[in-house]
Amino acid sequence: MLFDHCAKCQSCCNVDSGFGTLEITLTQKETKVFRHLCIEDRCEYLGEKGCTLGDNKPLSCKLYPLSFDPQVKKYYFDAACPLLPEYKRQLKDSDSDASSHFREMSILIEEMAVVDPKFLNRNHEIDLDFFELVPLHQPGHLKKPKHER
Repeated sequence: MLFDHCAKCQSCCNVDSGFGTLEITLTQKETKVFRHLCIEDRCEYLGEKGCTLGDNKPLSCKLYPLSFDPQVKKYYFDAACPLLPEYKRQLKDSDSDASSHFREMSILIEEMAVVDPKFLNRNHEIDLDFFELVPLHQPGHLKKPKHER
């Protein structure tokens, strides 16, 4: 599985000294649960085998290593994530883990564009400040959600 590597790497859940604090963007709904989340050095929810929140982790964490720019309706990828080459390779296969992740995130982003557009703008702003983002081209076999039409 593509994201099995994440439990070993954990770099997205750790902040190297000198890079400041990484604010975890929360949706309106998530703010009611978590109020505020920041990673100063290591995420408080990071366990030995990865995120202890599982499916309940914030959308911005689920979205990572993708970033979506709602202004130009384009996807980006954190260049520092070691999954980049494999993710891009897998996107060519409609049945791959990367394609499944991309489709799921596209649906969630489409929903956020309606119910919480501020989340999308804020999340991308933070991603731009903190990560080195490279464009990610969406393969034709992945249906474009309404927010990209």
